[in-house]
Amino acid sequence: MRPRAITRAGLASVVAAVGLVAWAEWVDARSSRRMLGTGARGRHDALRREAVVVLGYGNRGPRANLINRFRVRAGLRSIDPAAESTLVLCGGTVEGPEPEAVILARFARDECGYTGALVLETESRSTWQNIRNAIPLIEDADAIKIVSNAPHALVGREYLHRLRPDLAARLVAGEEHRLGEVVPIKIVAALRMLWFRLRSRD
Repeated sequence: MRPRAITRAGLASVVAAVGLVAWAEWVDARSSRRMLGTGARGRHDALRREAVVVLGYGNRGPRANLINRFRVRAGLRSIDPAAESTLVLCGGTVEGPEPEAVILARFARDECGYTGALVLETESRSTWQNIRNAIPLIEDADAIKIVSNAPHALVGREYLHRLRPDLAARLVAGEEHRLGEVVPIKIVAALRMLWFRLRSRD
């Protein structure tokens, strides 16, 4: 292959890579602001009660993997310091012998230093079950945040709208989207969302 052809091929590869990253960032940003509620309930007599629901990811070993570490950190930074917050960690034994929720909790406590209120949901094996099983744990919250990779969190919010529209009205945005953060994870999550949408049409 001649040098000019190599240069053109390299340039095309760079343009394609930049386009893929830009698309993934757009999907992530857009997903993080969709399917939110009409407004969280406000309370004047006490702090607003907030539930931050973190959706787990398959984890084979005892230590949280890269994706679960990101999700926990995103959940922790989503906590409103002015609210009475509870961290709700979801996930059963999908890929390993230990529930994902337990692994998430250990990472939050031991490695992130979280000392606040925490509740575990350890039976679910799918996103639908995550949301369904979390409902009894979040019913009393005035504001609800569902946190994961942004496209996955959007699916969780969609499921809550189907299962409990009254609770979905209390949905507010989490803080999972930050420009330039965990770009490889964003690309995978955006592609998975595309596959999920295409499959849903069948």
